[in-house]
Amino acid sequence: MLKSSIDKATGFEKRFENIGTVVFSDSSSGSKAVAKEIADLIKVKQSQKQPCILGLATGSSPKGLYAELVRLHKEEGLSFKNVISFNLDEYYPMEPDSVNSYVRFMKELLFNHVDILPENCHVPDGTLSKEEIANYCNDYEAKIEALGGLDLQILGIGGNGHIGFNESGSLQNSKTRLVALDHITRVAASSDFLGLNNTPRTAITLGVKMIMEAQRVILMAWGEGKSNIIKQSVEGQVTNLVPASFLQEHDNVTFVLDKESSSKLTRINTPWLVEKIVWTDKLIRKAVLGLALHLKKP
Repeated sequence: MLKSSIDKATGFEKRFENIGTVVFSDSSSGSKAVAKEIADLIKVKQSQKQPCILGLATGSSPKGLYAELVRLHKEEGLSFKNVISFNLDEYYPMEPDSVNSYVRFMKELLFNHVDILPENCHVPDGTLSKEEIANYCNDYEAKIEALGGLDLQILGIGGNGHIGFNESGSLQNSKTRLVALDHITRVAASSDFLGLNNTPRTAITLGVKMIMEAQRVILMAWGEGKSNIIKQSVEGQVTNLVPASFLQEHDNVTFVLDKESSSKLTRINTPWLVEKIVWTDKLIRKAVLGLALHLKKP
């Protein structure tokens, strides 16, 4: 198992955090750290003459990651010829050349700019008939299993804690399937589709079970808008209401965050509860205000 350089960056307070978290100053530095880990893994697999099986995500979170991987290929000669990728999800129905298709997303941000073999790029098929989906999903998982499983799964996180399109209420043993998208998810995506009425109501997603079976999982989250769900996922109880919380039970997972997305974590928001600190005027004001709000007293 490749030891992650990310996890060496900082520790985490076990009293509160049930998942290892690493906080970077911004999304750019976090993305570069994840890209380095992926590059190192690809090179180790190359030296062993083995394929590198990557689970890839879409959305805003991995854009910087893919840009850095493209740079590593073009400027430092990182080859992707031994990489076999499986994307988490795709809207349904969805044509592959549609502006909102994840096939197009992956081609424009990564596949078209590196030397990965086209036959090694797998994205769920949004053009199937509904009758074909169940068998297709079984075959998608079978392909991953035949390769020995995912070496590394990259994740983002939805505002309701979804991973892939495993929405709130998904079970930990859920398989790859067609799912109904949560209203929160559709609202978040609606700007890409020029309105909620045009936003797909369903999607095909890799199941939680296959994600949990990956050798290594890295979840990336940027911005204050993700701070509440990150706290719930990392410090809250394991619940199917927050599917990302299932990752507390994975033995090799890291949440890679920026300052804003980590801002509600106990060790960031109220560090005096975690360790001895040097009290500054700013921290004193923050502590007093927090106590007043908690006690509902002026």
